[in-house]
Amino acid sequence: MIQLSRLVSTGLLVSAMAFSAHASDDVQAQLIDKFQQGQYSGKGADGCLMCHGRDEQVTALFASPHGSLDTSASPMAKLQCETCHGPQGKHRGKNEPMINFGDEANVSAELQNSVCLSCHEDTERRDWHGSRHDFSEVACTDCHQIHTADDPVLSPAGEIATCTSCHSSEAADMMKRSAHPMAGQHSGSDMSCTSCHSAHGSLTESALKEVSLNDTCYSCHAEKRGPVVWEHAPVTDNCASCHSVHGSVNDAMLTRRAPQLCQSCHASDGHASRVYDGQSNAFVSGQSCLNCHSQVHGSNHPAGSLLEK
Repeated sequence: MIQLSRLVSTGLLVSAMAFSAHASDDVQAQLIDKFQQGQYSGKGADGCLMCHGRDEQVTALFASPHGSLDTSASPMAKLQCETCHGPQGKHRGKNEPMINFGDEANVSAELQNSVCLSCHEDTERRDWHGSRHDFSEVACTDCHQIHTADDPVLSPAGEIATCTSCHSSEAADMMKRSAHPMAGQHSGSDMSCTSCHSAHGSLTESALKEVSLNDTCYSCHAEKRGPVVWEHAPVTDNCASCHSVHGSVNDAMLTRRAPQLCQSCHASDGHASRVYDGQSNAFVSGQSCLNCHSQVHGSNHPAGSLLEK
């Protein structure tokens, strides 16, 4: 009873309060009432397995961290199945509901997540509330598989597959000829979406892990950080001014090829504004503007004001 009262007074009571604030149908109303009454089974998982023991998706729990008895933090070490699915009450078959998750969810994503966060709301997930995924009503079980020994989203390749199942535009960019070496697409790479983004939310734009886009890029491209004697303004301002961060059909993930990219800012700069007249010349052939201005990320040369050296 001490363990039960402690659990109800912390995580599960938070879930019950969330249910009460958002309940909008009969199923959720029943679940609120069950939480408040706290009619937990005396048999725990043994009672559940009398009916559900032949379901492989259910029994796979015991191979997962959630089904472990080796740690007191595991749901199985607390109220077992009822830690997540709520008190059994009068549940027998379909006569009284339990909380379901995933494809068979019978409550909103917010209410499902309140159960998960009763244990998992730590420093890595402190920014979940108000995050883009939270506002989009993404449930934890939309990405995570609970009843399994190895949650696919926890591997780099599995994570990419999970993220791109929703983020189709970024998935298309990642398949372009110039893109980051993502896991599963490039041998030996373990780069994944969370190399740059925090899936559980952050205080920065696009849920970036660093304080800005440039700092995120510098975590790998430190040689571009500077400071340098002669700075190129777009570089210090925003890497995405020139680069398409998820992939591009142009070299170096550029948003446009030179000289068009350069002329989007330098169109009035003398020779840079010349129109291609059909003849091969230094302004459009080879590396175009980079034939001369090769240090586009900045120069430390005393005579590098034009980013030529």
